[in-house]
Formats: sequence, structure tokens, C-alpha cells
Amino acid sequence: MFGSLRVRNYRLYFTGQIISNVGTWMQRIAQDWLVFTLSGNNPVALGIAVALQFTPTLLLSLWAGVLADRVDKRKLLMTLQAFNCLQAVTLGLLNVTGVVQLWHVYVLCIALGSLNAMEVPTRQSFVAEMVGRSQITNAVALNSTIFNMARIVGPAIAGFLITLVGTGWLFLANAASTLAVITGLLMMNPDKLFRGPAVTRAKGQLREGLSYVRHRADLVTVMVLVFFVSTFGISFFTSLPIIAANVFHTAADGYGLLSTLLAVGTFAGALMSARRGSRREPRVRVLLLAALGLGLLEVVAAFMPSYLAFGIALVPLGYATMTFLNTANALVQTAVSPEMRGRVMGLYVLVLIGGNPIGGPMTGWMADAFGGRSPFVIGGAISVLAVLACAFVLVRRGGVRLPARRLGLHVLSRQR
Repeated sequence: MFGSLRVRNYRLYFTGQIISNVGTWMQRIAQDWLVFTLSGNNPVALGIAVALQFTPTLLLSLWAGVLADRVDKRKLLMTLQAFNCLQAVTLGLLNVTGVVQLWHVYVLCIALGSLNAMEVPTRQSFVAEMVGRSQITNAVALNSTIFNMARIVGPAIAGFLITLVGTGWLFLANAASTLAVITGLLMMNPDKLFRGPAVTRAKGQLREGLSYVRHRADLVTVMVLVFFVSTFGISFFTSLPIIAANVFHTAADGYGLLSTLLAVGTFAGALMSARRGSRREPRVRVLLLAALGLGLLEVVAAFMPSYLAFGIALVPLGYATMTFLNTANALVQTAVSPEMRGRVMGLYVLVLIGGNPIGGPMTGWMADAFGGRSPFVIGGAISVLAVLACAFVLVRRGGVRLPARRLGLHVLSRQR
């Protein structure tokens, strides 16, 4: 389960990410609550903040993948982390001094989104350089493990500290946490990285990456499914503060507890993904079943009658979500050639996150028009339909088959 930690460079990265991700989740909870407070508990304002934070992904992630294939990923990550620190300090100081306004948060959401659009494809493709192809699946799952461990700890701390000292100090704490990542990257041994062949600057490299994916039916199917599920199904991260405040009428600590319960499930899902990744290649069957479970569980959670029942329902929903995301990531990373990994991951990040400018405002609008539970019902239903459509396409193409003696999908072959 922890095989990737035998690699020193990855251990340094792993340690820094533990600290940084706690700070990231503290900032995320604080930012959502700050927007909600400044807007008078307006769910549409929260949706706008989400859209502004993720819109840069539409514009930059593909080019970020090209850049990641050309330059030293480790040095690029250090630079981007330094700017992340500056963004958090700026928002924290505005908040602590009491001068923060909603438009300040919106502008800094755009700044953070621009940095994330550049960082995520680079960070995703850098995983393979740290551990090599044989450990990619395990390392991807371990990354999710620490991310979701932080999602358990971060929201719980944030909910308590927001009540105690306000949101501003949480942004400053996140700024300090980025130093752990920078330190880990500085301490790495570059000679021990599993770098692919250098990609020199040339015209048409972005088109080359898109063409590479377009001619790979396996990659196209995975990315289509990821787009629909992440845009409409995994919008519950935006829905949680709305449900906490407008459906169950709780304060910041109630929102933090819901986020923590969801994170318990995602943490367990990440651990099981790491265990599977240490034994076998990622499988399309797991991807489809996880996405189907995610959609069905989301609809079930929407009809939970009490705060406690809803919170408990978030645990299996988080498990299915993380199983789906980890499997999709590992399938893409193990299916591409090293010199194309940055560009393919740039496109993957685009379909994973790029739908948020649509899903964020839509979630806020649905909650405002049809009630706080409606995004769960509609998002879950769309996810189920997307899974069924993609499974039908795969069966027709011969990529999977329905076994005669048992239910489920079995991968016959994958194009390489």
C-alpha cells in the first residue's frame, strides 16, 4: 500500500504535501464561508466564486501541459508555490485588517485559479518522474490519501478556528504551509528523477497532444466520463455550505463537520485505491462501477431527512468519488507515452476542472430555484446517465464485454 514511499524524492514530496494540503483545505473552507458571509448567505455568490476560481483552467491548462513537457517540472512547481503563498498572504491581510470586500475575494479567486491551472498538470505529470511507471498507480492513490486526510483535518480545524478567530488567520496559515512543499522540492535529488526525453520548443505541440488523445478511443471515453461526472456529479463540494446553512441551518462548524464526514469516505477510498495500485493495473470496470455508485449514492443522500443521516450518507459517497477519480487519473497516466504526459494531463485537468465554471453557477442557481437538495438529485442523475452511455459505447467498440456468468464489465484490451 505504501510502496512509493521507498523512493526518497517522493517521500520528501509526500511530507510537504501533508502539511500544505491541510492549509489548502483550511483556506478553501474559510474562503467559502467568507464569500457566504459577505454576500448575505447568497448561494449564487458562492457559485460565482467557484466559477471565477476555475475559469482560468479553461484558458491555461492545455498550455500548462505543453509547458510541463518542455521545462523542469520541479523548478516550475517551486515558482508556482511561491505565488500561491503570495495570494494567500494578500487575502489574509485584507481579511484580518477588516477591509476585505466581496470583489477582493473574486479577484483573488481568479489569481488562485490561474496558478492552479498551471500547477495541477505539472504536479500530476511530475508524479511519474518521482516514482517511475511501475509505481504511478500507487503514488497517485497515496497523493489522494494525503489530500483527503487533510480534507478530514483541515475542515475540522477551519470550522473551529473560524468561530474562534475569524477567517483571515486561516489564509495566513495556508501561506505558511506552502513553505513545506517548497522545502521538499528543494531537498530532492534531481539525478534520481525518472525523466522522459526532453521535448524541445516547436510549433504545433498543443495540436500534437490533442491529436494524440483524439486517436485513442480509451482516453477519449475516460475523459468524456470524467467531464460529465466532475461537472455535474462532484459539484457537491459547492453544495455543502448551501445545505449546511440553508437546509439544516447550521453555522460554520456544521459545514466543517459535513466536509469532514465526506473526507472520511474519500480518505478510505484513497487507501483502497493505493492497495489496488500496489497489486494490479487500473481497470475500466472499476472506473465505471465507481462512477455509477457515485451517482446513485448522491441521489440517496439528497433525500436524507436529518443532518446526521445526511452526514453519514456522505461517507460512502466520498468513497465512491475518490475511487472514481483515482482510477481515472491512473488509467490516463499509465496509458500515455512519457513525452506526451504533460500535454495529456493538461487536457485531463481541463475536463476534470474546466466544467466548474458551468457547474458552480448552475449549482448555486439550482439551489436557489429548486431548494438546497436539488443539486444532489440532478447531479447524481446526470452521472448515472453518463456512465450508462460510456459503458454502452465501450461495449459497442469491443473494449469491454459483459461476462456471461457474472455481472460487471471486464477489460479485454486497452490500446497502447
